[in-house]
Amino acid sequence: MHSSEGAKRQQQRFCGPSVALTFNFAVAVGIIMANKMVMGSVGFKFPIALSLIHYAVAFVLMATLKTLSLLPVAPPSKSTPFSSIFALGAVMSLSTGLANVSLKHNSVGFYQMAKIAVTPTIVVAEFMLFQKKVSSQKAITLAVVSFGVAVATVTDLEFNFFGACVALAWIVPSAVNKILWSSLQQSGNWTALALMWKTTPITIFFLLTLMPLLDPPGLLLFNWNIRNSCAIIISALFGFLLQWSGALALGATSALSHVVLGQFKTIVIMLSGYLIFGSDPGITSVCGAVVALGGMSFYTYLGLKKDSATSGKKAPSRQNSFMARPKVAAESDDVDSEQEDTV
Repeated sequence: MHSSEGAKRQQQRFCGPSVALTFNFAVAVGIIMANKMVMGSVGFKFPIALSLIHYAVAFVLMATLKTLSLLPVAPPSKSTPFSSIFALGAVMSLSTGLANVSLKHNSVGFYQMAKIAVTPTIVVAEFMLFQKKVSSQKAITLAVVSFGVAVATVTDLEFNFFGACVALAWIVPSAVNKILWSSLQQSGNWTALALMWKTTPITIFFLLTLMPLLDPPGLLLFNWNIRNSCAIIISALFGFLLQWSGALALGATSALSHVVLGQFKTIVIMLSGYLIFGSDPGITSVCGAVVALGGMSFYTYLGLKKDSATSGKKAPSRQNSFMARPKVAAESDDVDSEQEDTV
């Protein structure tokens, strides 16, 4: 991995869409458990500070890899404008930080509604930035998926004014964050780790500025004993893996696919509790989950169908996927060769 091109080929060879999405799915389930422990039993009530710790630990881990010459080489600085790197670091801090603050101040139902709103925001943003269009079939399928997820997971819409403002402010940065991660990796020779190494210091800077504005006072008075500190460090390790796996998935697929994967994770976790642990979400939620899974299955079928049609005209791709991978250039969805996987 002595060149950015070689590092990119290695990433594509060993971490195709299916591997990246499976990796991201497994880590996401793990971090849910870790963060429940941190926010619940440990009682760490500082969402921005927790995000800052996650990125600081990620930076230390990547610095260790760089010292050992294991960090992939980044493309030449002239190939990617610094403004693009800076914008990604900034929106990443807003996306991560505001998501945690929103979850703290809003009910789970209202938080989930905000997550669902990311899907149409991505469609609009990709059209405005890259003139990329979504076929009518995919648009209808995404609407069905969003409706099913809403019915399955939105059991209440309790919120306060501050929480609602935070949730609304989070939607656009979250969408742009996914688009930029996918765009920069697919349009250049960036690998996930190399791009993380460049953007993490910028993200840390912005989280430091957000912390006194959005976190409650008392961080230094928190009980930093060994048990609590270990729980937070474990959460941070999962945070690094989640960021890395998410970047891999976005580089291998698309922003829309990553959103669908996130909704799939939500539905699977809910149905697992119902089927394995005997929880009772209600018949309405179960029906909504079935509708969402049906929509996701059809979305996957559309991706595979497009990939199969394209492979008949071109040489077969070396990557396998269960969703299509769009180009990031300003081309319509009808001529894209997609290989996609979906917070």
